[in-house]
Amino acid sequence: MKILIAADMEGITGVTTWDQVDPKHPEYIRFRKLMTGDVNAAIRGAFDAGATEVIVADGHSRGSNILIEELDPRARLNSGSPSPFSMMQGIDESVDAVLFVGYHARNGSANAILDHTWSSRAVSNVWLNDLLTGEYGLNAAVAGHFGVPVIMASGDQTACQQMSELLGNIETAVVKQAVGRFAAECLPPQVSQELIYTAAHRAVERLAGEDVPEPFVMDTPIRVTVEFPSSDMADRAATMPLTERQGTCVSFTAPEMTAAYRAFRSMVSLAMG
Repeated sequence: MKILIAADMEGITGVTTWDQVDPKHPEYIRFRKLMTGDVNAAIRGAFDAGATEVIVADGHSRGSNILIEELDPRARLNSGSPSPFSMMQGIDESVDAVLFVGYHARNGSANAILDHTWSSRAVSNVWLNDLLTGEYGLNAAVAGHFGVPVIMASGDQTACQQMSELLGNIETAVVKQAVGRFAAECLPPQVSQELIYTAAHRAVERLAGEDVPEPFVMDTPIRVTVEFPSSDMADRAATMPLTERQGTCVSFTAPEMTAAYRAFRSMVSLAMG
C-alpha cells in the first residue's frame, strides 16, 4: 500500500498564532519541529498498519518546513515550491490513499485555529461546482481525480468535523479544541502524536480491509468561483483568460480537477500581484 501524507502547519500540535507558522518569526523554529513530529507519528502509524511506501508532501508556505534530518527514514519528502501539485505533490494513480496532517478549517469558521482558505491574505471563499469548501476540499478533489480517497485527518475539532462532513467516515485526530481563531486547549505532543499514530494506523488498516470512504470526485466540467477580499485583487485575478467576474468573485470552468487546481493557483497568484 502506497500512502501520501499531505501536511499543512496551522493544524499542527500546539499551533495557535500566525507567528508560530511564519518562517520569519523566532517561534517558527519550535513549531516546524512539532510539525515534523506530527508527520512522523502518521508515518509510523501507516507503516505499522501495513503500508509499504509513504510519501510526504510539505504543503505549508513554500514547502520547506519539515526537518528532513528528523523525518522517519522510511519516508520520502516532497519539498519546495512551486511544484506541479503543490500541497498534493506526489499524487498519482499509484497512490492508494491520502492522510491529511495538520489541516485547518475553511475561512470564516467559528472556533477554528487560523481558519483560512489557501491564502489568508488573498482568498475569502472558494466554491467548487457551487460547493463552498476549504483547501482540504480542493486537495481531496485532486486526489479524487486520480481515484484516491482521503482516509485520515488531524487538526482542531472544527477542521476535523468539516473534513468528515465532506469526505465521509474518515479517521480523525483532534489535537486541540479551538475556542476562537487564536486560542485553543492544546494537547502536549506526546499525547497528540499518539492520537495521530492511532488514527493513521486505523485508517490504513481499514484501507487494507477495503473499509474506507469513496474518493471525493467532482462532476465535470468543474466551475470554480473565488471570492477575493478586495476589488483590486479581483481586478488582477480577472485578467486571467476565460474568467467571469461578479463583484469581488471571479469564476472559470475547467474540464477536470487537475486543470481547475492549476488555474486556481494561477488566479490567486495574479490576485496577490
